[in-house]
Amino acid sequence: MSVVFDGSPLKAMQSSHSHTAPAALSAQELSQEIKSFISGVDAVQGRKLGVREHARCAVRLLRSVPACRGAVLEHLRGVYDEHVSTFLHNLETEGNASSGSTSNLEDIIQEVHGVLSEFIRLNPRAWAPLVSTWAVDLLGQLSSKHAGRRVAPHSSSLNELLQLWMSCAATRSLMEAYSQCLAAMLAWCPDACVDALLDTSVKHSPHFDWVVAHIGSAFPGTIISRVLACGLKDFCSHGAKDQGPLVEKGNRVPKIGSVVGILGHLAAHHSDSIRKELLRMFQESLAPSTPLSPSSSSTSWEASPQLRRAAVPFLLQLAAMSPNLFGAVSSELVELLRPAVLLQLQALLQGLPREELDNMLGLAVHLISQSPTGGARVLRFLADTATPASVIISGPTPSPHEGVREGCDRLLQMLLLHLHKLVFNRSEGSEVSPFCSTSSQPQRVIPFLEELRSHVAPLCAETLRLERKRHLWLHQLLCLLSVYGGPSVATETLCQLLTQARNPEELALAWQLHATLSSCMAGLVPAAVTHCVAQIHTHTLGRRQLRQLLLNLAAVLQSQDEEKKAAAAGAQSSMAAQIGSAVSVHLHDFGPLLLHGDPAVSHAAVRLLSCSPLPRTASPAHLLLLSRAAVTHFFLALRRRGEAGKAGQDAGQSGEAVSCSVLLLTRFAAYSALTLKAILQQLVEGALHKGNAELFGGQIADMSGAPVASPSVSPDLGASLLDINCRFGTTVNFSGSVWSVFHAGVIGKGLKARTAANLLDPSEVIQNIQTLLAVIVQCCSSSSLNGSQSPSDPEEPPPINAEAAKIVAVTLVENVCPDVANGELPWPPEEHARTTVERDIHIRRCFEAHPVLFHLLQVVAAGRPALCYCSAVLRGLLATLLSHWEGSREASSTDSPWHLQASCLLVSCMGEGQLLPPVLANVHEAFAHLTPFEVRLLLLAVWEYVRGNGPLPQKFVFSSDKGMFCRDFSRDGDVSRYVAPIHSVLHKNIDRLGHLCWRFQL
Repeated sequence: MSVVFDGSPLKAMQSSHSHTAPAALSAQELSQEIKSFISGVDAVQGRKLGVREHARCAVRLLRSVPACRGAVLEHLRGVYDEHVSTFLHNLETEGNASSGSTSNLEDIIQEVHGVLSEFIRLNPRAWAPLVSTWAVDLLGQLSSKHAGRRVAPHSSSLNELLQLWMSCAATRSLMEAYSQCLAAMLAWCPDACVDALLDTSVKHSPHFDWVVAHIGSAFPGTIISRVLACGLKDFCSHGAKDQGPLVEKGNRVPKIGSVVGILGHLAAHHSDSIRKELLRMFQESLAPSTPLSPSSSSTSWEASPQLRRAAVPFLLQLAAMSPNLFGAVSSELVELLRPAVLLQLQALLQGLPREELDNMLGLAVHLISQSPTGGARVLRFLADTATPASVIISGPTPSPHEGVREGCDRLLQMLLLHLHKLVFNRSEGSEVSPFCSTSSQPQRVIPFLEELRSHVAPLCAETLRLERKRHLWLHQLLCLLSVYGGPSVATETLCQLLTQARNPEELALAWQLHATLSSCMAGLVPAAVTHCVAQIHTHTLGRRQLRQLLLNLAAVLQSQDEEKKAAAAGAQSSMAAQIGSAVSVHLHDFGPLLLHGDPAVSHAAVRLLSCSPLPRTASPAHLLLLSRAAVTHFFLALRRRGEAGKAGQDAGQSGEAVSCSVLLLTRFAAYSALTLKAILQQLVEGALHKGNAELFGGQIADMSGAPVASPSVSPDLGASLLDINCRFGTTVNFSGSVWSVFHAGVIGKGLKARTAANLLDPSEVIQNIQTLLAVIVQCCSSSSLNGSQSPSDPEEPPPINAEAAKIVAVTLVENVCPDVANGELPWPPEEHARTTVERDIHIRRCFEAHPVLFHLLQVVAAGRPALCYCSAVLRGLLATLLSHWEGSREASSTDSPWHLQASCLLVSCMGEGQLLPPVLANVHEAFAHLTPFEVRLLLLAVWEYVRGNGPLPQKFVFSSDKGMFCRDFSRDGDVSRYVAPIHSVLHKNIDRLGHLCWRFQL
C-alpha cells in the first residue's frame, strides 16, 4: 500500500495544498476516480479489500487529497451505516454493543472524526458548511432508516432515543462534527447551518427530533433565534397570504412544522429563552429600524419590509400549531399591548388585504379559544379595549384609538360566535344536547372555557357592573360557560348573580340567564338555592353577601305575581315559583339567620321567610325551631326599633323588620296547630321574660315577685308603718291568717340595693304593646282549629278562635302562677281562699310588674270561653284588690291609681269574657266616682256571683249567627240578689251616678 500511495497516481491527484478549496471536478467524477483507484489497489494487492480497508483508504485519500472530499464523504456514508447496523445488531442478538466488527470500524470513525475536526479548525469557511450539511443529513438518514429496529425506542421517547444514539460511536461522531461546525459558523454564517437542520428535520421528523433536541440544548440562544429567523424567511417566501386560519394549512410551509417541533423540544428547559425571542420578534416587527436578531446583522426589517409584514401572521401560525408556544407568550403579550403598541400594530396591519386580515382574525380567535392558560387575562384585555370610553364616542375628528376599539370589538364578537359553535357542536357532530345523559360520545374540551370555569365569580362581578356593551358580552359568555360546564358551573353562575346583584337591574341578569338555560337544563334553580344554602352553612359568604343574597331571593319571590301572568300565557314555570319551592324546602336552613348577629342579615332573613311559601310537609322539630326563632326575632325587632328611635336614626328599616316579623308569625301560626300553639306560648312567655319586660312597660321583679321600682320614679307617699298597722287592726280579724304577716313591713320604696332598669318612653311602650296584641290577635284569628266562621261583614275583623285563646290563657296562667292546677276553675269557698293568700299576692305583684297582662286578659276574654281557664288568676287578683280596698277606707279611691285601674280592667275583662252578666260587667264604670269601701262592696258582689256561678266552659254554647261562643245567663238563676248592693251604692251617690243608672237595669 505504501508503494501505491507514494506512486504517481496519487501524486497526480494532489492538485493543491491539503487545506485549500476543492478542484473543479464534480463529486460524481471524483467518486468514479476513487472507485477506479481502489479497484487498482485491489488488483495490486491480489485480493479484494474489506469495508475496513476501503474506509482506511478513503481516510488516507481525504487526508492527502482534500479536493476529493465530497466523494470521500459520500463513500463514508456506507461506512457509518455499516457501523450503525452492526451496533444495533449486536444489541438485538447479544445485548452488548461491543464486538470485533464494531471495534474495527470504530477506530476508522475516530480517525475520520479527527481529520474532519482538524480541517474545520484550520479552515472553517471552507469545511464547516460542507461537513455540517453532510453530518446532519447523514444523521437524518441513519435515524429514519433504523427507526424500525427492535432495540430502537419509539420516537416519542426522546430521552431514551438520545441515550441510544449517543452511545453509538458513529452517530456520536456526526453529532460532535455538526456541533463544531455550528460553533464555527455562528460568527459569520449561522443561517446555512440552521437551514440544513431545518431541511433535515422536515424530511426525517420525528425520528430526527433527538438531534434537534441535543443541538438545541447545546446552543439554545442561537438555535432559537436562528430557527425563528429562518422559519420567518421561509414563511415569507412561500407567501404568508396563502396561509389560512386553520392549523392544517400550515403544512404548506415546509419548515414551519420543523420550527414548531424544534421549539417544542427546547421548551422543556429553555421556555424562558423561547418566550423572550418570540416577544422580541413581535416587538421588532413593529419597529422598522430594529434588526431581526442580534446575531444576524445582515438581515433587518428595514431591508426586507415583507418580513416585517409577515412577522405577525408567522407568529400566529406558530402559536396555532403549538398551544404551548402561545401559552408561553400570551400572558406577557397582553401586558405588552399598550395603547402605543396597539396603534403600531394597527398601522402595520392596515396594508394587508382584507382576506388576509380576516384569516388573521380567524386564526386569533382559534388561538384564544384553544389557549389553556391566560384566558381570563385575554378576555379582560379584549373587553377593556373594546368597551367605549364614554357615551359620547365621536367628535369632529375621529379618535386614533377608534380603529383599535373597533378591531377588538369585532374580535370579541367573533370569539363569542366561535365559542357558541364549539359549545353546541362539541359532541363530535351528535345532535344530542350536551346535557342529555343519553349522549355516549365524548365531548371535546374547549381550553378557553375550561380555564374560565375557575373565574365565574369575577366574571359575574364584571357583568353586574352594567357597562355599555361590556355586560352584554360577558353575560353571553356566562351563558356559554354555563352550557359548557354543565349543571355545576350553571349553578355556581346563577348563585353568584343572586349573591352579587344589588338592584333590580342587576338582578334581571339572573332572570335572563335562567331564561336562556331553562330550555336545556332542568332543576337549575333548586340546585342554585341548595348551593347557596351550602355556602351559608360553610360560612363562605360574608355578611354583606349573605344579606344581599337573602334580599335578592325575597325580591324574586315578591315578583311572583307578575310572572304568574306569563305562566298563564303558556310559559314555563317561572323562576320565582321555582325559587319559592326551593326556599320552602330549605326553610329550616334559613330560619337560624333570623337570630344572626348582624341586624341587616336578620332583617333580610325575615323579609325572605315572610314572603316564601311554607312547605306542604315539614318535620315537627323544624317547625318548632322556626317558630322559636321567629318569636325571638320579633322581640329583637321591637328592641331595635326602639334603639333606632333613641339614636335619631331612620326607623324605616326597623319598622319594616317588625312588620315582616308579624307577617311571618301570622303565616306560621296559620300553618298548623303545632305552630300556632308554639308561637302563642312563646309570645306570652317572651313578653313576660325579664329581658323583654321593659319593652311593654314592665319591671324586673325580685325573688318574691315584687317589682323593683327606681327611687327616682317611685313617689314618696309618706307612709308610716305604725299608722298602717293601727288602721289594719280595725279591719276584719282573720284569726290564724297570714294577712298581717304580708301586710306589715310594706314601706313602698323597695330594696335599697336594687335599681330598676331604664324605663322606655310611654309612647314607645304603647306602640310595642299594640304590636304584640296585633300579632297575637292575628295569630288567633287566622287559625281554624275550632271551625270558626268568618264574619258576614267583610269590614268586621274575624273573631278570635276559642282554642287559640285557650292556649294564651293556659300559657298566661302557667307563667303568672305555675302552681295552679288545671282543675281550679270553680271558685272555692271563702275558707279555702284564705289558704292561697301567698299565691294571690304573687299574682298581684306579677300584674303590677307586667302591665301587659291585662291586655293579654282582654285578648283571652274576646275568645270565649277561654277566660274560664284563667279562673285562678282572676280569683287571686280579685282577692288582693278586695283586701286593698278594705284596708283603704279612709282614703279616696283615686289615691290608689293602680288598684283602681286594675279593678276596672279586671271587671271589664270578666264582662267581655261573659263570666259576669251585663249588669255586673258594667260596675267598673262607677269605680272612679266611689269611695274605697263602696268599690269593695261592688267587687264583693262580683266575687259572690262568680263563686255562686262558676266560670265553666260548659256553660257556653256556640252561636252560628255570631260565629262565636255565648253564655245564656238566664240559666244561672236570679241575679237580683247580687245587684242589690249596686243599687244601694247608686242611690247613695245619685247626684254623681245618675247618668249610669240605666246601665244597671235588670
